[in-house]
Amino acid sequence: MNSPLPGGALPMGSITEMIMTAFTTRLSLGASLACALGAMAATPVMAQEMEKCFGVALAGQNDCAAGPGTTCAGTSTVDYQGNAWTLVPAGTCTTMELPAQADGTARMGMLEEQMRDLPA
Repeated sequence: MNSPLPGGALPMGSITEMIMTAFTTRLSLGASLACALGAMAATPVMAQEMEKCFGVALAGQNDCAAGPGTTCAGTSTVDYQGNAWTLVPAGTCTTMELPAQADGTARMGMLEEQMRDLPA
């Protein structure tokens, strides 16, 4: 680069411009990296596979269109209603610990609609 100043020195404006360009470039790269890392951290939770699990929702906490006696989310009227479902992480439905039924029979989450604990 040819310098207009004696001894090859650059004018002060050129030095400032070079420093600002380098700073802006590094700042942009840092921001891009931060955004990419943030997106990667959020992806596993959002992309986690979910499944319908019947008979685990408390009254009024089911997800939409659960079956007879319900019309949409939050309309189940009985705890652990067998035809009411809620979304749970895949693979966890049948291993959830639930209280026993009134007759002492074990109550479990199921992947298919059940005819138990239905509203009267």
